[in-house]
Amino acid sequence: MHKSHLWAIATLAGAGCATAALADTSEVTWQNRVVVAKEGAHCADDPNCFNRYHPAIPAVVRANPGDHIVFETRDALDSDLTLDATNDDVTAIDLNLVHPMTGPVHIEGAQAGDVLAVTLVDIEPDQYGYTVIVPGFGFLRDLFTEPYVVNWKLDRQAATSDQMPGVRVPMAAFMGSVGVLPGDTEVKTWLDRERALAEVGGVALPPQPIGALPADVCGPNGSHPDQCLRTIPPRENGGNMDVQQMQIGTTLLLPCFVDGCGLFVGDVHYAQGDGEVSGTAIEMGAVVTVTTEVLKDAGATITSPHFEGGPQLKTIAPERFYATVGFPLKARGEVPAFLTYLDGEKIGDLENLSEDLTLAARAALIDMIDYLEREHDLSREQAYILSSVAVDLVIGQVVDVPNYTVSAIIDLEVFEEE
Repeated sequence: MHKSHLWAIATLAGAGCATAALADTSEVTWQNRVVVAKEGAHCADDPNCFNRYHPAIPAVVRANPGDHIVFETRDALDSDLTLDATNDDVTAIDLNLVHPMTGPVHIEGAQAGDVLAVTLVDIEPDQYGYTVIVPGFGFLRDLFTEPYVVNWKLDRQAATSDQMPGVRVPMAAFMGSVGVLPGDTEVKTWLDRERALAEVGGVALPPQPIGALPADVCGPNGSHPDQCLRTIPPRENGGNMDVQQMQIGTTLLLPCFVDGCGLFVGDVHYAQGDGEVSGTAIEMGAVVTVTTEVLKDAGATITSPHFEGGPQLKTIAPERFYATVGFPLKARGEVPAFLTYLDGEKIGDLENLSEDLTLAARAALIDMIDYLEREHDLSREQAYILSSVAVDLVIGQVVDVPNYTVSAIIDLEVFEEE
C-alpha cells in the first residue's frame, strides 16, 4: 500500500478516536425506560408500593406499550431479615404485610377487555435472599411447626448458604407475583366465593385492614377497608402465581379488568421448586425489567393468565436427578390437614383416597425429605427448605383410578460434592 494511503487511513482513524472519546458507548441508547423506583425502608414508606388489590388504588406511573418498565421490588415479607437472621427473627414477621407490590403502572391505550402481554426481559437480584418455615404455613404445616430460616448469598450465578453447606442453587429467577388490578365486578365475585369457602371451614383470607397499603384505600380508615383483596392467593388477575417456568424471555398474558390494566410486580424468587412447599422460595428484592404489548379485545377468550416462551424450560431442567413417587395413601385414622374442613367421617377410616393429587404430592414430598435426610446428611428442616427451592412436584397421570401419581424430583447438581 502506498505511504500516502496509509497516512490517510491513520488520519481518519485518529479523527474517529477523537470523536469516540467525546461519547462513551454507554450513552448510546434506544430503549425508553420507565422506572418505578423503590423508596424508603419498607412498603409503608414507599408511595410506589401496595399490598392489597382494589381498583381504587391509583397508578403511580404511566407507560406506553413497548417501553422498558423497570420495577424496583421488595422481598415477599417486607422483612428486616439479613444474613445474620435467626429462627427467632422469623416469629417477628408480620404476615399482614405480605406481599409488597411495586406499581401499579397504567399502560396507555389498554382498556378493560384487552389482554396485556408482559415479556420478562431481565431480573437483577439483590445480594441477599432467604427461605423460611413459618409456623402454620406451608404444604407440610402439620409436620413442621417450628420457625426456621436459611439465609442465602446471591449473585448472578448461584445461591449459597452457611446454613446449607455443600449446596449451590443455580439462579433461575422469576416474578413470584405479577398481575393487574381487578375491577369492581371481580372484587365482588372473588370476595363472595372466598367467603362461601370460609363459611364451610375452608382456608380463605378475608380482607385485613391492619397493615394494608395504600392506607387511604385499604387501611382501617381507608375508603374500602372491607373490599381490598389479600395478595396471598393467585386469581384471574395473576398475582401470587409462583410459577417458576415464567423465566426470563417468557411472555405472560393477563386479562385486563380496568382501563390501563394496573400492572404490578413483586415477590421475586431467585429460585424455586415446583410446589414452593415450605411456603417460601429463595425470596429476594430485585430489579425487574419488562416490556408490554396490548392485545385488543383478547379478554373475550383469555380470561385467566396464560404464558408462552421458547427454550426456557430446557434451561431449567436438571442434568441429573433423583425422584420419589407418591400415591394418595395415608394411615388409617388420619385426616390430612388440607381436608379437615370437609366431613371427615369417611376420610378418617380410609387408607386410600380416590383421585387425590394433593395427598399423592404429600407422599412424594415426605419420601423426598426422607431421602435428603438419609443420603445427603441434611436435617429434616434443611431437607424441607431445599425441597421448597429445588424439588419439583410433577403430575405423572390423572387417569389410573384411584391412584393418581405425583413425582418429587431433586436436581442433583445442587450438591457441590456430587
